[in-house]
Amino acid sequence: MDGGGVGSGGADGAGVDGAGAGSGVGVAGIAPEADVAHHGRVSLTDGRIAISVTTLNHGPSALAGVTVRLTLSVPPAGTPNLPRGCLRAAERELLCATGALPVNGPGRTLGLELGTAGSPHEVVLHVATAWNGGASDRNPENDTHRVLVPATGDPYVF
Repeated sequence: MDGGGVGSGGADGAGVDGAGAGSGVGVAGIAPEADVAHHGRVSLTDGRIAISVTTLNHGPSALAGVTVRLTLSVPPAGTPNLPRGCLRAAERELLCATGALPVNGPGRTLGLELGTAGSPHEVVLHVATAWNGGASDRNPENDTHRVLVPATGDPYVF
């Protein structure tokens, strides 16, 4: 995954590891606060899973990057062609880096289309924050979603 802007903290290098410029780290060793949220949609048609996830930062501090964990109830077939910044962490788990997230910015959208072995009748997608640069998040409920996706072709929103 691309480290994209991950720094050592303050100008003197004594800040929180992983916090870059504008991260809200004002005092060495104090973690920034940021409310990360994931929203998106997922559909399942003829053994193909289409996923779109937008990761947002509601602040108050900017973040150098976030890693999103996508876990599926069925493994993707073969070797999926993943977008830049994504990797397959386990048989049913993908990790994707967002890059820098400014406060109340447009967010970063990740799009994936994965095949499955056979044609499952349904898939469960679990979306979660795997890493947020060490920021304190007082609203972790909007970081995690569990979506049941029947094989109807309809988009299910989270």
